[in-house]
Amino acid sequence: MIKKSFRRAFRDSLPIMAGYLALGIGYGVLLQSKGYSFWWAILMSVTMFAGSGQYAGVDFMASGASLLTTAFMTLIINCRHFFYGVSLLDKYRGTGAFKPYLIFGLTDETYSITATTTLEDDISPKHYYFFLTALNHSYWITGCVLGAVLGMFLPFDSKGVDFAMTALFIVIMTEQWLSSREHLPAILGAATTAVCLVVFGADYFIVPSLFLIALEMVLFRKKLDKTGEEVSSE
Repeated sequence: MIKKSFRRAFRDSLPIMAGYLALGIGYGVLLQSKGYSFWWAILMSVTMFAGSGQYAGVDFMASGASLLTTAFMTLIINCRHFFYGVSLLDKYRGTGAFKPYLIFGLTDETYSITATTTLEDDISPKHYYFFLTALNHSYWITGCVLGAVLGMFLPFDSKGVDFAMTALFIVIMTEQWLSSREHLPAILGAATTAVCLVVFGADYFIVPSLFLIALEMVLFRKKLDKTGEEVSSE
C-alpha cells in the first residue's frame, strides 16, 4: 500500500516538478542577483517553503526591512493558507505524526492536487499526502539551489523574475475554474477583491479583502460542501 501511495504521489507531482524547478531557478537567480549565496537558497527553501513568501523575502532582506515588518508582510502574503487549512480539515484528519509536516508543506499547488484528487481504496491517504508534500518540497529546494548556483557563474537579467509567482497563481486559478463545476468561490474572491481595491486603494486592500473572503467562505460553506459531495458522488 505504501509503495502504491508513493507511485501515485510521484505521478501526480510530475506537473508540479516542472513548475517548481522553473520557478525555483528563477528564485535562486533573483537571490543571487541581490548578493546572497546559494546557502541562503538552501536555508530558506528548507525552512520556509513558501514560493511567494520567499520571492518577497529577497526584497525584504535586500532593503533591510525590520523583523516586525517582514513578519507582518509574510503573514499577509500567506494568510490565504487559512482557507486551504479549513477546507482540508477532513482530509488531513487521521494523518497522525505526518500532520505537522503536511501543515508546514502545504502550498498552492499541493493544495490544488490534494483538494481535487480521489484516491483508490488500496492507497493510504496519509502516506499519499506525505509523499506528495515531500516530493514537491524536494523539487522546490532543487530548483532554488540550481538557480542560485547558475546565478554565480552565468549572467542573468533578473528583471521581471519576481512576476513568476503572480503568473503561476493566474494559471492555477484558471485551471481550477476549468476543472470545477462550482465557481462561487472564485466569483466571490474576484468580486470582493475588486471592491476592496476601489474602496481601500492598492496599498491597503489586501487585509480587508482577505477578511471578507474568509467571512464569505464561512457563510457559504454548507452550500459549497453540498456541491462538493454531489460532484464526488457522480
